[in-house]
Amino acid sequence: MQSYWMLMTDTAAELEVRDLPEPRPGPGQLLLCMHAAALNRGEFVPGHGLHGKAGTWKAIGGEGAGEVTAVGDGVAGFGRGDRVMGRCAGAFAEYALMEATEAIAIPATMSWEQAAGIPLTFLVAHDMLVLQGRLVAGEWLLINGVSSGVGVASLQLGKALGAKVIGTSGSADKLERLAPLGLDVGLCTRGADFAPQVLEVTGRGADLVVNTVGGSVFAEEIRALAFEGRLAMVGYVDGALHADLDLGALHTKRLTLFGVSNKMRSKEQRAAGVRRFVAEVMPHIAAGRITPQIDQVFDFPRLKEAKARMEAGSHVGKIVLRMPVAA
Repeated sequence: MQSYWMLMTDTAAELEVRDLPEPRPGPGQLLLCMHAAALNRGEFVPGHGLHGKAGTWKAIGGEGAGEVTAVGDGVAGFGRGDRVMGRCAGAFAEYALMEATEAIAIPATMSWEQAAGIPLTFLVAHDMLVLQGRLVAGEWLLINGVSSGVGVASLQLGKALGAKVIGTSGSADKLERLAPLGLDVGLCTRGADFAPQVLEVTGRGADLVVNTVGGSVFAEEIRALAFEGRLAMVGYVDGALHADLDLGALHTKRLTLFGVSNKMRSKEQRAAGVRRFVAEVMPHIAAGRITPQIDQVFDFPRLKEAKARMEAGSHVGKIVLRMPVAA
């Protein structure tokens, strides 16, 4: 089978396609014939740690959708021929292994490409907005970098939960394209200058802030938060891994700051999050109240082009790689 591997250095990434034997599922695993897999910026950005140790090769791709072709010992609830999506290592390949606890049944009306763009971004959004963020109807949600995959998923889930959403982007065109998804207020900026507008629009500040950008906007987000506001740290595409923290604001406004990452979570913790997601978010997706936003689909040989589009920052929503079986 064909599989993409990547060598990440401190400054760049090298991609190659390898011919490898088809893997076999171990206990608790599913073997999928992959139909589509989605790109995630964190896998290609130095500092995020999702690409492995610098100077080593790694099979890449972190989420996808495919048909179950074999089932490992101890698996219940899935069988050959089932259409599933989920987080899985080495998803940019013709076949990939997925833990059964990560697998999510694909609604019958959903395309492979749409399904491939759900697992990482929407599981992360659910973690931020529901499991840790405690967002409720009527609250104000601020998303910095709203046009990213996680940003769009957070916008869609936030609206499904009844929140009012403010999003920032350096592109007025992107903000306009997100208006049909329910974006209440779009702020066209890449800088740390949005707090006065957030305070003016909301009258009190944002109840929950999603930071997909990094340290360059962190201090401004603290200023934009309401009393008992929460701040989710999920990305740092700006490369700024440190930021000033106003301890006075943290103290007096009773703020909550939290990170969103699966890097140190156990299998059991990730599985529990998937179960909550299936129960709480999949009904919205299955009913069409949330439709995954796919920016562009690239055929398997064009991963370099897909990666370049992602790094150029011109996309809105998810970029997806279509596997040879689906081409």
